[in-house]
Amino acid sequence: MAKENIDGIKTKFLEEICNSQTEKDLYFVKVKYVGRSGELTKILKNLKNLPAEERKKIGPPANQARQEIEKAYEKRKKELTNQIDWEKEKIDVTLPGKKAEIGSLHPITIVYREIEKIFSSMGFEIVEGPELETEWYNFDSLNIPADHPARDEWDTFWIKSKEKFVLRTHTSPVQMRYMQKHKPPFQIIAPGRCFRREATDAAHEHTFHQFEALVVGKDINVGHFKHIASQFFSAFFGQDINIRIRPTFFPFVEPGFEFDISCTVCKGKGCPSCKNGGWLEIGGAGMVNQNVFVAAGYPRNRYQGFAWGFGIERLAMMKYRIDHIHWFESGDLRFIKQF
Repeated sequence: MAKENIDGIKTKFLEEICNSQTEKDLYFVKVKYVGRSGELTKILKNLKNLPAEERKKIGPPANQARQEIEKAYEKRKKELTNQIDWEKEKIDVTLPGKKAEIGSLHPITIVYREIEKIFSSMGFEIVEGPELETEWYNFDSLNIPADHPARDEWDTFWIKSKEKFVLRTHTSPVQMRYMQKHKPPFQIIAPGRCFRREATDAAHEHTFHQFEALVVGKDINVGHFKHIASQFFSAFFGQDINIRIRPTFFPFVEPGFEFDISCTVCKGKGCPSCKNGGWLEIGGAGMVNQNVFVAAGYPRNRYQGFAWGFGIERLAMMKYRIDHIHWFESGDLRFIKQF
């Protein structure tokens, strides 16, 4: 019976190699019968388990079949090789190869990473939070109650649900979430995406990215803010930057102020970019309102600190001379590939 199996294996192999039209197909046929787990290989491996008399009967024809299969394989392989049209198969090695497309980082990502690198070098922790926020975190905890006129400036996108959820209008809620879980002193930055129902123009968009910093301790003052801000902008723009502050109102800080940086084009001398004033408006800041500390669970007047923030798109536009904010969300690869 075993000899009949061997003859059958050899016959099937010869039939299948005749039907093989490529060297790849031919190789797979060979593996099927005489490969590591091939049908004939299994018989040969099992010889050691057979009685001596039966081993003498099966061993020679099995080895003979293997030799015939190897010869038939080589013969068919040579036939298939001779059928190849080498003129068609020729490759001109002097032709240039196909260029592989290499992706590039979005300018917002580039600015994100640079901001994080600079602040990390100054000992700041980078924290993140949810883009979908509760009304309490986005407004109430930051000293912006429902009847506060500041909410009109942040008319935004609400989510219909039992609890009032809003697409966050700033990353300040991240600061509140952090303060609830950590005790001062600390210094953090909170970059992230924000949303507002804006009238879009060259400098405003409904979806944008914001960066905020928060430093809290027992003796933090405006001087600390000016020094850290000056160090950051000088590192970011690669030149010495001065800071100027102007009084203003924000509900979550007291006192609050707008801050400007010396013009990066004329270095404060006056040019069309800064409307000949020597300064560029960059963002808002101030000393954290004690009501915000109380909302976070801190005793009133035990700590003080400053918070400041600005739009990352604005920073990218200043650094790379981008003329319209819509380029960042356009998805236009001609724009992205420049970076």
